[in-house]
Amino acid sequence: MTIMIVDDNERIRHVIRNLLSSVTTSFYECENGVEAVHAYANVAPDWVLMDIQMEGIDGITATKQIMEQDPDANVIIVTGYGDTAFRNAATKAGAKGFILKENIVEITKLLQPN
Repeated sequence: MTIMIVDDNERIRHVIRNLLSSVTTSFYECENGVEAVHAYANVAPDWVLMDIQMEGIDGITATKQIMEQDPDANVIIVTGYGDTAFRNAATKAGAKGFILKENIVEITKLLQPN
């Protein structure tokens, strides 16, 4: 399984890598939505873990653009912003999940095969 981590905070990317190291060792990291949108087709990740607030293209816009490239993409928003407007925007953009960074361990549950 390949996981693309999109977050402008290197420490958060490191935490996610460590958290998911038992699930996969194949990670691709992007610092912002621009990088993620450009890299998505070449990387073909199984999951994209996307922050919302980033320079350039924010995570909601990047999610929408990735979904336009691949309607079957699996994007989970991982953010510190939990208000309803962000959740609704993420769902509308095509995100399959929404996790607050304070509950980051929940990612492992979403990535488990059904």
